[in-house]
Amino acid sequence: MTMPPTVDQEFVFAKSDFERVRKLIYGHAGISLHEGKQAMVYSRLSRRLRETGHSSFQDYLDDLERGTGQAGEREWQEFVNCLTTNLTSFFREEHHFHALADALKSWGSKPLRIWCCAASTGEEPYSLAITCHEALGSLSNVQLVCSDIDTNVLAKARRGVYDAEARGLSPQRLRNYFMRGTGANAGCIRFKPDLARNIDFRVVNLMHTQWQLGEPFHMVFCRNVMIYFDAPTQRKVLERIHRVMTPGSLLFVGHSENFTEAKDLFRLRGKTIYEKV
Repeated sequence: MTMPPTVDQEFVFAKSDFERVRKLIYGHAGISLHEGKQAMVYSRLSRRLRETGHSSFQDYLDDLERGTGQAGEREWQEFVNCLTTNLTSFFREEHHFHALADALKSWGSKPLRIWCCAASTGEEPYSLAITCHEALGSLSNVQLVCSDIDTNVLAKARRGVYDAEARGLSPQRLRNYFMRGTGANAGCIRFKPDLARNIDFRVVNLMHTQWQLGEPFHMVFCRNVMIYFDAPTQRKVLERIHRVMTPGSLLFVGHSENFTEAKDLFRLRGKTIYEKV
């Protein structure tokens, strides 16, 4: 059985191909693709077929599974990059940043470690840095570990360059935390490099059982990530996140995510904010 063709569909995309993609991305990244994602999968992966010179999904997936060494690892990364979704903006779900600022009011000069599990193109990490700077007056005792499974979006996050009309930034924050581009860079803004020194961008696959993240975290932002996982995978990831958090630390999740079934791990503290039990 093949999927319904579109006008410009150049590759055969059989039901068996889609099911194979679902199995591979689930096993490698924990992402659970539902039946309605066939068109998205075709659109994104067909670009890889063109770029790698494959004439069919079957051949491409065969080579992906056979791949070894650095070349094989690179193609697995490209496969994952194609199928991840990155929707973000500065200060998205703004109530979380107000709650973070409130939590930091009495923090003082103690070291603070925050993990942003889905850094995407960097808007969330830089929003966290701005909030911490405004609340604490400095980032000298703050370490932000910001990770993603998608290497392409992480590269953009590290650069910290955005369109000057980016959503979510007030005029004051634009002045305080960004440099405006000139000449060929006109119309762009860049997060000030001296304020980005304590931000560590790294690739992390939440499916891996061992995370090399350093000391436990006082805050974890894992927002709009779990919606791509099924219930058993969510539980496994929550257990691993729980293990890398300090007692009483806070977990911030997405607006449509609810973990009341994990009461042995986290208790609800506020609107989509949980406290480690």
